[in-house]
Amino acid sequence: MQRVFSGIQPTGIPHLGNYLGAIRNWVTLQKDHDCLFCLVDMHSLTMPWSPEALREQTLASTACLLASGIDPTRLYNQSAVSAHARLGWIFNCVSRLGWLNRMTQFKDKAGKNRENHSAGLYVYPNLMAADILAFHATRVPVGDDQRQHLELANDIAQKFNHDMGVEFFPLIEPLIPPHAARVMSLRDGSKKMSKSDPSAQSRIILNDTADDIAQKIRKARTDAEPLPSEEAGLEGRPEARNLLTIYAAMSNRTLADVLSQFAGQGFGTFKQALADLLVETLAPVADETRRLMDDKAHLMQVLRQGAERARAVSEPIVSEAEKLVGFLR
Repeated sequence: MQRVFSGIQPTGIPHLGNYLGAIRNWVTLQKDHDCLFCLVDMHSLTMPWSPEALREQTLASTACLLASGIDPTRLYNQSAVSAHARLGWIFNCVSRLGWLNRMTQFKDKAGKNRENHSAGLYVYPNLMAADILAFHATRVPVGDDQRQHLELANDIAQKFNHDMGVEFFPLIEPLIPPHAARVMSLRDGSKKMSKSDPSAQSRIILNDTADDIAQKIRKARTDAEPLPSEEAGLEGRPEARNLLTIYAAMSNRTLADVLSQFAGQGFGTFKQALADLLVETLAPVADETRRLMDDKAHLMQVLRQGAERARAVSEPIVSEAEKLVGFLR
């Protein structure tokens, strides 16, 4: 059974894009893989943060993941397992500046003000490599935007192995779902759905009520044209494509199938069908999330037990890596 590692930043309740892009896939993967799912709270410090908000958001993310079907024994928060930080420092010393300079995500996030960003944002791909390799994970579900970081993780692993004269860290294989839904803002089909968008109408979050979901879909931006029968008819219509993509992903159908069902119809009928589908799937998740949020002691216990399991797996691996680089114990 191959070991899978994946992490998500605990920035509050996940939204529909997180659910379709990652969480739903995690639930499937845990059935036939040895999975570890991590709330990467250390990565959260790479951007401005509030300590109190970080604590609350970590618990909220835990509740939502459990409500979505994640096995509680596989879930933990990164900072509770010291192996991440210890191996991360070793990888800071293995990784090369030239490699990090090629990372496009830092350039995108830092923009023109890069000199004022934290060093953590610059080197966080090294910590991401440690997150994975501390468990000798061989498969990582990622989106296309993280593929470059996985390539860096493999470069770091190979350099470590070469420098130490061992075959210690394994090759990591990206798991990129062939039909992963790219969920865009409900207010602007050219932008990804995001928790940072100032408009709450731009996203569906996983503790929205049924009424919230229906209202956001009704108000979602569209155009005046009827729905086409073929994908070519979506050219230049990003909002229409987005809503149809969401419907296809939620119903586990192809975009072509959905277009054939709704071809020629207006958005009124389609939006009602989409809202009904989303409510059917997400309302139970929202109800369970709210129930779990009322029992923070239980959520803390889940994270503690998950961290114990993660430590049991990672400690022998990282201790051996420390021995290989020459640390005394």
